[in-house]
Amino acid sequence: MSIYITLSVVLLISFILTYLVRKAAIKKSILDIPNHRSSHSVPTPRGGGIAIMIAWYVGVITLYIMKYIELNLFLALASGSFLSVISIIDDIRNVKPKVRLLFQALSAIGALYFIGYIRPIDLFVFQISSQYILFPLFFIAILWFINLFNFLDGIDGHIAIAGITIPLGLYIFSDSQVLLIMVAAVLGFLPWNWQRAKIFMGDVGSTLIGFNVVILSLWFRNTANVSIIVILVLSSLYWFDATLTLVRRFLNKEKLSEAHRKHAYQRIVQYGFSHQKTVMFAIIINIIFFTTVYMLKENTHNIFLLIGCLLINMAVHVYVEKKKRFE
Repeated sequence: MSIYITLSVVLLISFILTYLVRKAAIKKSILDIPNHRSSHSVPTPRGGGIAIMIAWYVGVITLYIMKYIELNLFLALASGSFLSVISIIDDIRNVKPKVRLLFQALSAIGALYFIGYIRPIDLFVFQISSQYILFPLFFIAILWFINLFNFLDGIDGHIAIAGITIPLGLYIFSDSQVLLIMVAAVLGFLPWNWQRAKIFMGDVGSTLIGFNVVILSLWFRNTANVSIIVILVLSSLYWFDATLTLVRRFLNKEKLSEAHRKHAYQRIVQYGFSHQKTVMFAIIINIIFFTTVYMLKENTHNIFLLIGCLLINMAVHVYVEKKKRFE
């Protein structure tokens, strides 16, 4: 089976399964009921990420059988199954945060075990090379990415676009088909999640996308010498929003576990932009980052690339907060 056939099959599985999951969710009343903190106004089926998950693992298993990916990468990605199981249960009925965190930790530990080694981080003035420091650091990073992608799954198409654009950016540097498998799995779901969404991906989709993004980034950082700056730039629209919002809420002494609508993308929707326009705005910013990284492909270790990216993200947040104050 050629890679093109595999990609087509993965996309088709994702598209058809999303339709079937939607029908089942409606029948079983597995719905996301809107409240005052929601960005949608009608009850909407959730759990569509099951289609992404199945299509993704079908594609990954096929690539491994075809010897397109190594055993260790296959097992590292398969470690996400712990995360997927608990996320499916959480989408059907709420699971205690401690239980979710336990399963997330199992996936993170499993992935790090199979990756086996983490390349040193060069901080320009000094280098972190000790595996005893790097492993805990990346363990925390994996947990954070899992949860931040879940936090940011608040409007139609937002996280689905992240699951497409970030792997495409990484593909420039690694040329690995597994990244295209991820794109195909999410792309098949996207038509059902575009405004107005007919189904939400739920925790099973958003957490798996976050897990895959960080694990694939870590793997190709090791094997394809992808700069950590490239990884941070390509995913910055998401981790910057989640991290800055969390810090601001902490400084304001808000209850961090409480749902809210204070992320930049949520603010934009509150100001009257449709979900579609907000996601298109995110796509434009991602294209800017993608193009910049591509043009500087031979000089991606330059710290000014990251600084410029952070300034753009900060400008978006400053504008959003000023608009909030004056309206």
